[in-house]
Amino acid sequence: MAERPGTDAATSARLSKQRRRDTKPELALRRLLHAAGLRYRVDCAPLPGMRRRADVVFTRARVAVYVDGCFWHSCPVHATRPRNNAQWWADKLAANVARDRDTDGRLTDAGWTVVRIWEHEDPAVAAEKVITTVRADRTSD
Repeated sequence: MAERPGTDAATSARLSKQRRRDTKPELALRRLLHAAGLRYRVDCAPLPGMRRRADVVFTRARVAVYVDGCFWHSCPVHATRPRNNAQWWADKLAANVARDRDTDGRLTDAGWTVVRIWEHEDPAVAAEKVITTVRADRTSD
């Protein structure tokens, strides 16, 4: 992985090891959804040609679930701002949030329901939110 401008080698190495999928919060959520009898796709683009992938996708119910990391998606409670290369990081994190809002809009316009969960949320509460959404969409058919 190329080193980010103004990022030291140790930080760059640590960031390169960040998981893109199968994080602990994701696995905990998926385990509870599976135990509730729901079946889903993992790390899947909800719309054809859409390069943005949802963490959990219920294709029939048209529900896309994203488990957002507090750092990468600027959680209002737990977000931190790096001091090194502060402006580059501010721009990067703002672009992530803008992309999230754009993704939500595209999916909503295409008839999908988007569920966003923060990594710090209680997995049982998050799973109940997803289960309720998926089952509500199934009964509205």
